[in-house]
Amino acid sequence: MDVILIPGFWLDSSAWDDIIPAVRAAGHEPKPITLPGLKPADPEVGLRDQVDFVIGLVDATTGPVVLVGHSGGGAVAHAVVDARPKRIAKVIYVDSGPLGDGGLINDEFTAVDGMVPLPPREEFDDETVVDMDDERWAAFAARALPIPEKVATEKQVLSDPRRYDVPVTVITCEMSEATLRELMAKQHPYVAELAAVKNFEIVELPTGHWPMLSKPAQLAALVAAALPA
Repeated sequence: MDVILIPGFWLDSSAWDDIIPAVRAAGHEPKPITLPGLKPADPEVGLRDQVDFVIGLVDATTGPVVLVGHSGGGAVAHAVVDARPKRIAKVIYVDSGPLGDGGLINDEFTAVDGMVPLPPREEFDDETVVDMDDERWAAFAARALPIPEKVATEKQVLSDPRRYDVPVTVITCEMSEATLRELMAKQHPYVAELAAVKNFEIVELPTGHWPMLSKPAQLAALVAAALPA
């Protein structure tokens, strides 16, 4: 089964290098991607352009597909599920989750000429940068690619309730499972879309927001374990 690996903000397909062997060992075909708008930089690319790009990849395959979405890539993955609910066997969200209709990924970043560079580490919350020591952060900053502002600020558009039929695994890093479930119990809008999914599980990987950089071996094992048999 093809496993499309969708990176989060500021990352390209190489973010999944340490995860690919585990996916292949589990009997699946990893398809790491770089989303449009990063290489080359294009400030005209919006969230829907990235969604349509991944839809095209799904349409080019035969058989069911698994989507793995990290961070902002989770919003892309969910919109693809909405567009092709019968083609997606499962979605794995890596420190991410399904973004509901009308939602924005993040409209608080500072853009330069329509592109958002990686902010300095001190602008992130402490829990976001757990395990990202000076060496890891420097390596991240050296590889980071600015992302189009429109991707972060364009509204999510969803329409097919069959998206809730697709099973989900959330690998949560910055929040505990207990915290996520407490938010769902309180009907917090952050987790409203996840709460509507009929079949989901939450798995903890305590680290910062970039587990492929801070705990790649552990992330690889959890992704492999979440893949369909």
